[in-house]
Amino acid sequence: MELAFIPSPSTGVLHLGPIPLRGYAFCIIIGVFVAVWYGNKRWIARGGRSGTVADIAVWAVPFGLVGGRLYHVITDYQLYFSDGEDWVNAFKIWEGGLGIWGAVALGAVGAWIGCRRRGIPLPAWADALAPGLAFAQAIGRWGNWFNQELYGRPTDVPWALKISEGPNRIAGTYHPTFLYESLWCLGAGFLIIWADRRFKLGHGRAFALYVATYCVGRFWIEYMRVDEAHHILGLRLNDWTAGGVFLLAVAYIVISTKLRPGREEIVEPGAQDDDEPVSLDKSEDVSQDESPDKGESAAESTGPADEPRAESTASASRPEPKKA
Repeated sequence: MELAFIPSPSTGVLHLGPIPLRGYAFCIIIGVFVAVWYGNKRWIARGGRSGTVADIAVWAVPFGLVGGRLYHVITDYQLYFSDGEDWVNAFKIWEGGLGIWGAVALGAVGAWIGCRRRGIPLPAWADALAPGLAFAQAIGRWGNWFNQELYGRPTDVPWALKISEGPNRIAGTYHPTFLYESLWCLGAGFLIIWADRRFKLGHGRAFALYVATYCVGRFWIEYMRVDEAHHILGLRLNDWTAGGVFLLAVAYIVISTKLRPGREEIVEPGAQDDDEPVSLDKSEDVSQDESPDKGESAAESTGPADEPRAESTASASRPEPKKA
Protein backbone atom coordinates (compact mmCIF):
# COMPACT_ATOMS: atom_id res chain seq x y z
CA MET A 1 0.00 0.00 0.00
CA GLU A 2 1.37 3.39 -1.04
CA LEU A 3 1.43 5.66 1.99
CA ALA A 4 3.38 8.53 0.44
CA PHE A 5 4.93 9.46 -2.89
CA ILE A 6 5.98 12.46 -4.97
CA PRO A 7 3.27 13.22 -7.55
CA SER A 8 4.16 13.99 -11.13
CA PRO A 9 2.49 16.89 -12.96
CA SER A 10 -0.33 15.88 -15.27
CA THR A 11 1.21 17.91 -18.05
CA GLY A 12 4.54 19.57 -18.74
CA VAL A 13 2.96 22.47 -20.63
CA LEU A 14 0.92 25.38 -19.33
CA HIS A 15 -0.85 27.61 -21.84
CA LEU A 16 -0.88 31.35 -21.29
CA GLY A 17 -3.49 32.10 -23.93
CA PRO A 18 -1.97 30.98 -27.23
CA ILE A 19 1.55 30.89 -25.73
CA PRO A 20 2.74 27.50 -24.39
CA LEU A 21 4.93 27.60 -21.28
CA ARG A 22 6.92 24.38 -21.08
CA GLY A 23 8.19 23.34 -17.67
CA TYR A 24 11.39 21.81 -19.07
CA ALA A 25 12.42 24.98 -20.90
CA PHE A 26 11.38 27.13 -17.93
CA CYS A 27 13.71 25.21 -15.59
CA ILE A 28 16.61 25.53 -18.05
CA ILE A 29 16.09 29.29 -18.37
CA ILE A 30 15.95 29.81 -14.61
CA GLY A 31 19.10 27.71 -14.20
CA VAL A 32 20.99 29.81 -16.77
CA PHE A 33 19.88 33.02 -15.05
CA VAL A 34 21.07 31.79 -11.63
CA ALA A 35 24.43 30.65 -13.03
CA VAL A 36 25.09 34.00 -14.74
CA TRP A 37 23.86 36.06 -11.76
CA TYR A 38 25.98 34.24 -9.19
CA GLY A 39 28.93 33.92 -11.55
CA ASN A 40 28.86 37.70 -12.01
CA LYS A 41 29.05 38.24 -8.24
CA ARG A 42 32.05 35.91 -7.98
CA TRP A 43 33.73 37.53 -10.99
CA ILE A 44 33.44 41.01 -9.46
CA ALA A 45 34.85 39.66 -6.18
CA ARG A 46 37.84 38.33 -8.14
CA GLY A 47 38.49 41.79 -9.60
CA GLY A 48 36.58 41.62 -12.87
CA ARG A 49 34.01 43.96 -14.40
CA SER A 50 30.28 43.61 -13.88
CA GLY A 51 28.57 42.20 -16.95
CA THR A 52 31.58 40.31 -18.31
CA VAL A 53 30.17 36.92 -17.27
CA ALA A 54 26.91 37.65 -19.09
CA ASP A 55 28.76 38.82 -22.21
CA ILE A 56 30.68 35.56 -22.41
CA ALA A 57 27.57 33.53 -21.55
CA VAL A 58 26.02 34.88 -24.76
CA TRP A 59 28.56 32.66 -26.52
CA ALA A 60 28.64 29.76 -24.08
CA VAL A 61 24.89 29.12 -23.65
CA PRO A 62 23.94 28.61 -27.31
CA PHE A 63 26.99 26.40 -27.87
CA GLY A 64 26.10 24.45 -24.73
CA LEU A 65 22.50 23.86 -25.82
CA VAL A 66 23.62 22.62 -29.23
CA GLY A 67 26.30 20.41 -27.67
CA GLY A 68 23.91 18.95 -25.13
CA ARG A 69 21.35 18.12 -27.78
CA LEU A 70 23.95 16.61 -30.12
CA TYR A 71 25.27 14.33 -27.39
CA HIS A 72 21.76 13.14 -26.56
CA VAL A 73 20.79 12.51 -30.18
CA ILE A 74 24.04 10.72 -31.01
CA THR A 75 24.03 8.46 -27.95
CA ASP A 76 20.28 7.75 -28.24
CA TYR A 77 20.01 7.77 -32.02
CA GLN A 78 17.52 4.86 -31.98
CA LEU A 79 14.90 7.22 -30.54
CA TYR A 80 14.98 9.34 -33.69
CA PHE A 81 16.41 7.36 -36.60
CA SER A 82 15.17 3.79 -36.15
CA ASP A 83 12.21 2.34 -38.02
CA GLY A 84 8.92 4.00 -37.16
CA GLU A 85 10.55 7.07 -35.59
CA ASP A 86 10.39 10.60 -36.99
CA TRP A 87 13.84 12.16 -37.30
CA VAL A 88 12.28 15.63 -37.02
CA ASN A 89 11.80 14.92 -33.30
CA ALA A 90 15.56 15.28 -32.90
CA PHE A 91 15.05 19.05 -33.08
CA LYS A 92 12.29 19.17 -30.46
CA ILE A 93 14.52 20.16 -27.59
CA TRP A 94 11.55 21.25 -25.47
CA GLU A 95 10.50 17.61 -25.12
CA GLY A 96 13.65 16.88 -23.12
CA GLY A 97 17.00 15.40 -23.98
CA LEU A 98 20.14 17.38 -23.14
CA GLY A 99 23.38 15.55 -22.41
CA ILE A 100 25.42 17.40 -19.81
CA TRP A 101 28.66 16.05 -21.26
CA GLY A 102 28.03 17.60 -24.66
CA ALA A 103 26.69 20.79 -23.08
CA VAL A 104 29.85 21.34 -21.03
CA ALA A 105 32.21 20.37 -23.87
CA LEU A 106 30.71 22.55 -26.59
CA GLY A 107 29.75 25.26 -24.09
CA ALA A 108 33.44 25.50 -23.19
CA VAL A 109 34.22 26.15 -26.86
CA GLY A 110 31.73 29.02 -26.92
CA ALA A 111 33.14 30.38 -23.66
CA TRP A 112 36.67 30.18 -25.10
CA ILE A 113 35.58 32.28 -28.07
CA GLY A 114 33.97 34.86 -25.79
CA CYS A 115 36.98 34.99 -23.46
CA ARG A 116 39.39 35.32 -26.35
CA ARG A 117 37.44 38.28 -27.72
CA ARG A 118 37.63 40.00 -24.31
CA GLY A 119 41.25 39.06 -23.56
CA ILE A 120 40.23 37.06 -20.48
CA PRO A 121 41.73 33.71 -19.32
CA LEU A 122 39.11 30.98 -19.75
CA PRO A 123 40.14 29.07 -16.55
CA ALA A 124 39.50 32.12 -14.36
CA TRP A 125 36.06 32.67 -15.93
CA ALA A 126 35.22 28.99 -15.50
CA ASP A 127 36.23 29.13 -11.82
CA ALA A 128 33.89 32.05 -11.23
CA LEU A 129 31.02 30.20 -12.91
CA ALA A 130 31.61 26.76 -11.36
CA PRO A 131 29.26 26.80 -8.32
CA GLY A 132 26.61 28.63 -10.33
CA LEU A 133 26.71 25.84 -12.91
CA ALA A 134 26.07 23.27 -10.18
CA PHE A 135 23.10 25.30 -8.93
CA ALA A 136 21.83 25.64 -12.51
CA GLN A 137 21.90 21.85 -12.90
CA ALA A 138 20.05 21.45 -9.61
CA ILE A 139 17.27 23.65 -11.01
CA GLY A 140 17.36 22.23 -14.53
CA ARG A 141 16.82 18.64 -13.32
CA TRP A 142 13.30 19.59 -12.29
CA GLY A 143 12.54 19.83 -15.98
CA ASN A 144 12.73 16.01 -16.04
CA TRP A 145 10.03 15.97 -13.35
CA PHE A 146 7.72 17.99 -15.60
CA ASN A 147 8.35 15.55 -18.46
CA GLN A 148 8.12 12.40 -16.29
CA GLU A 149 11.45 11.08 -17.55
CA LEU A 150 14.81 9.78 -16.31
CA TYR A 151 13.47 8.06 -13.21
CA GLY A 152 15.02 5.06 -11.44
CA ARG A 153 14.03 1.56 -10.49
CA PRO A 154 10.59 0.73 -9.04
CA THR A 155 10.38 1.35 -5.30
CA ASP A 156 7.89 1.89 -2.49
CA VAL A 157 9.95 4.30 -0.36
CA PRO A 158 7.99 7.30 0.98
CA TRP A 159 9.76 9.65 -1.42
CA ALA A 160 9.04 7.51 -4.49
CA LEU A 161 8.06 9.29 -7.70
CA LYS A 162 4.64 8.39 -9.09
CA ILE A 163 4.71 8.02 -12.88
CA SER A 164 1.53 7.93 -14.94
CA GLU A 165 0.90 5.76 -17.97
CA GLY A 166 2.28 7.22 -21.19
CA PRO A 167 4.46 6.63 -24.26
CA ASN A 168 7.49 4.48 -23.37
CA ARG A 169 6.60 4.40 -19.66
CA ILE A 170 4.59 2.19 -17.30
CA ALA A 171 2.57 3.61 -14.43
CA GLY A 172 4.04 3.02 -10.99
CA THR A 173 6.32 4.45 -8.30
CA TYR A 174 10.03 4.78 -9.01
CA HIS A 175 13.19 6.23 -7.50
CA PRO A 176 13.19 10.01 -8.20
CA THR A 177 16.66 10.15 -9.73
CA PHE A 178 15.97 13.70 -10.90
CA LEU A 179 15.61 14.69 -7.22
CA TYR A 180 18.74 12.77 -6.20
CA GLU A 181 20.79 14.56 -8.85
CA SER A 182 19.25 17.94 -8.00
CA LEU A 183 20.21 17.58 -4.34
CA TRP A 184 23.67 16.27 -5.26
CA CYS A 185 24.32 19.29 -7.51
CA LEU A 186 23.13 21.62 -4.77
CA GLY A 187 25.61 20.07 -2.34
CA ALA A 188 28.36 20.20 -4.98
CA GLY A 189 27.81 23.94 -5.42
CA PHE A 190 28.23 24.62 -1.70
CA LEU A 191 31.28 22.35 -1.59
CA ILE A 192 32.94 24.37 -4.36
CA ILE A 193 32.20 27.63 -2.56
CA TRP A 194 33.74 26.31 0.67
CA ALA A 195 36.80 24.81 -1.06
CA ASP A 196 37.39 27.97 -3.06
CA ARG A 197 37.38 30.10 0.10
CA ARG A 198 39.49 27.62 2.04
CA PHE A 199 42.16 26.82 -0.57
CA LYS A 200 41.95 29.84 -2.92
CA LEU A 201 41.41 27.70 -6.01
CA GLY A 202 42.61 29.20 -9.27
CA HIS A 203 43.62 28.43 -12.84
CA GLY A 204 40.52 26.31 -13.48
CA ARG A 205 40.71 24.13 -10.37
CA ALA A 206 37.33 25.24 -8.99
CA PHE A 207 35.73 24.24 -12.29
CA ALA A 208 37.60 20.93 -12.27
CA LEU A 209 36.31 20.29 -8.74
CA TYR A 210 32.78 20.89 -10.00
CA VAL A 211 33.31 18.39 -12.82
CA ALA A 212 34.83 15.74 -10.53
CA THR A 213 32.14 16.12 -7.87
CA TYR A 214 29.34 15.94 -10.40
CA CYS A 215 30.82 12.82 -11.98
CA VAL A 216 30.84 10.99 -8.64
CA GLY A 217 27.16 11.69 -8.12
CA ARG A 218 26.22 11.01 -11.72
CA PHE A 219 27.90 7.58 -11.60
CA TRP A 220 25.72 6.12 -8.84
CA ILE A 221 22.58 7.97 -9.95
CA GLU A 222 23.01 6.79 -13.53
CA TYR A 223 23.34 3.22 -12.28
CA MET A 224 19.83 3.47 -10.78
CA ARG A 225 18.09 4.62 -13.95
CA VAL A 226 15.93 2.26 -16.01
CA ASP A 227 15.39 4.26 -19.19
CA GLU A 228 16.77 2.83 -22.41
CA ALA A 229 20.53 3.32 -22.86
CA HIS A 230 23.55 1.73 -24.49
CA HIS A 231 25.61 -0.61 -22.28
CA ILE A 232 29.31 -1.46 -22.39
CA LEU A 233 30.51 -4.41 -20.27
CA GLY A 234 27.34 -4.24 -18.20
CA LEU A 235 27.52 -0.50 -17.45
CA ARG A 236 25.54 2.28 -19.04
CA LEU A 237 27.44 4.50 -21.46
CA ASN A 238 27.07 7.53 -19.20
CA ASP A 239 28.66 5.58 -16.34
CA TRP A 240 31.77 5.06 -18.43
CA THR A 241 31.72 8.71 -19.45
CA ALA A 242 31.39 9.85 -15.83
CA GLY A 243 34.28 7.64 -14.74
CA GLY A 244 36.58 8.83 -17.52
CA VAL A 245 35.78 12.52 -17.06
CA PHE A 246 36.27 12.16 -13.29
CA LEU A 247 39.81 10.85 -13.79
CA LEU A 248 40.62 13.68 -16.19
CA ALA A 249 39.30 16.29 -13.75
CA VAL A 250 41.29 14.90 -10.82
CA ALA A 251 44.44 14.69 -12.96
CA TYR A 252 43.97 18.33 -13.98
CA ILE A 253 43.66 19.43 -10.34
CA VAL A 254 46.86 17.59 -9.34
CA ILE A 255 48.96 18.71 -12.32
CA SER A 256 47.66 22.28 -12.28
CA THR A 257 48.42 22.64 -8.57
CA LYS A 258 52.05 21.68 -9.17
CA LEU A 259 52.57 23.74 -12.33
CA ARG A 260 50.54 26.84 -11.43
CA PRO A 261 49.97 27.11 -7.68
CA GLY A 262 47.92 29.88 -6.18
CA ARG A 263 45.30 32.01 -7.86
CA GLU A 264 45.36 34.57 -10.66
CA GLU A 265 46.01 38.09 -9.37
CA ILE A 266 44.44 39.76 -12.43
CA VAL A 267 41.46 38.11 -14.12
CA GLU A 268 40.40 40.96 -16.39
CA PRO A 269 43.05 43.39 -17.67
CA GLY A 270 42.09 47.03 -17.14
CA ALA A 271 39.34 46.33 -14.61
CA GLN A 272 41.48 47.69 -11.76
CA ASP A 273 41.83 51.03 -13.53
CA ASP A 274 38.07 51.51 -13.34
CA ASP A 275 38.24 51.53 -9.55
CA GLU A 276 40.90 54.26 -9.20
CA PRO A 277 39.63 57.41 -7.39
CA VAL A 278 40.08 59.92 -10.21
CA SER A 279 38.62 62.84 -8.26
CA LEU A 280 41.12 62.32 -5.45
CA ASP A 281 44.04 62.38 -7.88
CA LYS A 282 42.82 65.65 -9.35
CA SER A 283 42.52 67.27 -5.94
CA GLU A 284 46.02 66.18 -5.09
CA ASP A 285 47.33 67.67 -8.33
CA VAL A 286 45.54 70.95 -7.67
CA SER A 287 46.87 71.16 -4.13
CA GLN A 288 50.37 70.47 -5.35
CA ASP A 289 50.07 73.15 -8.04
CA GLU A 290 48.72 75.69 -5.60
CA SER A 291 51.22 75.03 -2.83
CA PRO A 292 54.15 76.98 -4.39
CA ASP A 293 51.93 80.02 -4.96
CA LYS A 294 50.72 79.91 -1.41
CA GLY A 295 54.30 79.62 -0.19
CA GLU A 296 55.41 82.59 -2.28
CA SER A 297 52.46 84.71 -1.20
CA ALA A 298 53.12 83.79 2.38
CA ALA A 299 56.76 84.77 2.02
CA GLU A 300 55.82 88.04 0.34
CA SER A 301 53.28 88.89 3.00
CA THR A 302 55.53 88.03 5.90
CA GLY A 303 58.72 89.54 4.47
CA PRO A 304 57.96 93.30 4.90
CA ALA A 305 56.28 92.72 8.20
CA ASP A 306 59.47 91.27 9.63
CA GLU A 307 61.55 94.42 9.02
CA PRO A 308 59.76 96.73 11.50
CA ARG A 309 59.82 93.92 13.96
CA ALA A 310 63.61 93.73 13.61
CA GLU A 311 64.00 97.49 14.01
CA SER A 312 61.83 97.58 17.07
CA THR A 313 63.82 94.77 18.56
CA ALA A 314 67.09 96.53 17.84
CA SER A 315 65.87 99.79 19.32
CA ALA A 316 64.64 98.04 22.36
CA SER A 317 68.06 96.55 22.92
CA ARG A 318 69.94 99.89 22.76
CA PRO A 319 70.84 101.40 26.24
CA GLU A 320 69.21 104.71 27.04
CA PRO A 321 71.63 107.69 27.59
CA LYS A 322 72.28 108.67 31.18
CA LYS A 323 70.82 111.94 32.35
CA ALA A 324 73.16 114.49 33.94
